[in-house]
Amino acid sequence: MTEKKPNPQPEDESQETKHFEVGDLAVYPAHGVGRIESIESRVVNGETHDFYIMKVLENGMVIMIPTNNVTSVGLRDVISEAEIPKIYEVIRREKDSPADSQTWNRRYREYMDKIKTGSLYDVAEVFRDLYLLRMVKDLSFGERKLFDTATTLLLKELSTARGTDEKTIMSEIESLFPDLTKD
Repeated sequence: MTEKKPNPQPEDESQETKHFEVGDLAVYPAHGVGRIESIESRVVNGETHDFYIMKVLENGMVIMIPTNNVTSVGLRDVISEAEIPKIYEVIRREKDSPADSQTWNRRYREYMDKIKTGSLYDVAEVFRDLYLLRMVKDLSFGERKLFDTATTLLLKELSTARGTDEKTIMSEIESLFPDLTKD
């Protein structure tokens, strides 16, 4: 098994619970960018709890997130525009070990675990690995779905951070793979 290198992470991560306001954009792991639609109190098991009601921008899914559980579920701010070059560097970076020597189901599990972290750096790694792998072999059905998920998560958050459209971001990302256009 290969040793996992730490990804550059934002330094403003603190142990404090992040507080969101109605209208704020946030990222929920594996679902992507959403808007906090409301903050509601609900009674669960006889106790009153506050929840963020978040609507995912990509598909309209509504997620209830306990306000006191934000850190453990991984709800976070959208990355800043200043972090976009760091994400592009992850995509540009050479992969440590050839993923195509692993079985597709082992790759699938590893990639799914990375997507579930909620880190855009991990999502960028999954995107990069599957983007490159599909150039040399057919992806399994599960890998194609993961590739689509990673692509959607990456494009939506980067376009939100930059304030531009996803097509522009995809063009920028594709330009990070110049060697693939030669043949």
